[in-house]
Order: sequence, then C-alpha cells, then structure tokens
Amino acid sequence: MATVYQVHPETPQTRIIDQIKDDLKSGAVMLYPTDTVYAIGCDISSKSAIERVRRIKQMSNDKPLTFLCPSLSDVASYAFVTDTAYRIMKRLIPGPYTFILPTTKLVPQIVMNPKRKTTGIRVPDHPVCLALLNAVGNPIISTSAHVLDQEESAPISIEKNGYFSQVQLFDYLEKLVDIIVDNGEEPRYEGSTILDLTSETPEIIRQGIGWENVAAWVMG
Repeated sequence: MATVYQVHPETPQTRIIDQIKDDLKSGAVMLYPTDTVYAIGCDISSKSAIERVRRIKQMSNDKPLTFLCPSLSDVASYAFVTDTAYRIMKRLIPGPYTFILPTTKLVPQIVMNPKRKTTGIRVPDHPVCLALLNAVGNPIISTSAHVLDQEESAPISIEKNGYFSQVQLFDYLEKLVDIIVDNGEEPRYEGSTILDLTSETPEIIRQGIGWENVAAWVMG
C-alpha cells in the first residue's frame, strides 16, 4: 500500500518534500501531480525504479520516457541543444511543453529511444514538481498516470473523457506505486504539447496544453 503525502499546492512543506526525496533516493516509484496530468515517476538514477515504471505503464523498452528538469541549464546537461532549440525553449520554459532532443551520456539507455538516442524533457511550471526536483538533485521520470478504463478493464465508472478521477486514480494505483503525492487538486486531462527539436526545423508532434501559443511562431 502506497504512503500518501499531502502537500500544499503552492508552498510544499520542506519536511514532507525531504521525506519524499529520501524515498525516491531509495528507489521508490511515485504518483504525483504536474502542470499537465498526474504522472508516474521516480529518480532517473534508479534503474530498478525506472523498470517498475515501465511495467506499470506496460511500456516496451524501445519507447522513450520523458523526464523533468528544474531549469533550462539543467536540460543542457542531459541533451544537445542547438541555438534554434535554445531560443524556442527559453521562450516556453517553464510550462506544459515536452521537447524531444538528442541525449547526452548522462541519460540512462533505459530512458531514451534506443534507435534515435533521443528523449523527451520538460521544465514544469508547478511548485510541487520544482520542489521535488530541487530536493532530489536529479531529473524525475514523468509518464502520464491516466489510463482508460476500457483498456484496463477496471471495474470503475467513467469520469471525464473516459479517464479516472483523482480518487479513482489513487485507488487504482495505490498498490502499484510506493508514494502518492496529493496536493488536493483534481487531475488535468490534457497532456503537454510535444515539440521535436532534433533538427533545425521544429515540429509539433502533439497538440497539448498551450499549443496555440506556439504554433504560429514555431511553425511559421
């Protein structure tokens, strides 16, 4: 059964954040809120925890995992960022955007796309995420926790667009994760906008939150 940590949505308590940090450093997997959807994640340095995240989401090893960084300077440590990519990211960070970038050697192979050597990186605009990132000192894996009940055949009622509510999400995952971070907010149902920045011509891979704000100048 997962340990539930209740944190303030705007000013997360340092004591609780430190407890979560210690758990993550010990290889824990958590369910936590982001500025898009609730996510399943762990410390990027824990291979065993990353393997568990993949099992929970039933993700094959050739599918890259997105991870969170606290700032643009941190992104540059884990990815090769061109001048064009830097200008775009500087304008959008922090926010609900995932950037597909070529990885550096600091990114574990279990996280990246093995063929392209790329991964998705985000800098969230979310107090709880940023508090966790700064406490852990490493990127944190972030893969959507929302699953459709018809895919999972779970005996639950359908909420918005077929996705779990917060209570249903917690109930469904409490035996699969070690930690549930509860900031008292209902989960959002729209994911991040995904931008492929692996070439000089940016490409919007997925239209998520905020895509209208970037479509004109990124694609134009």
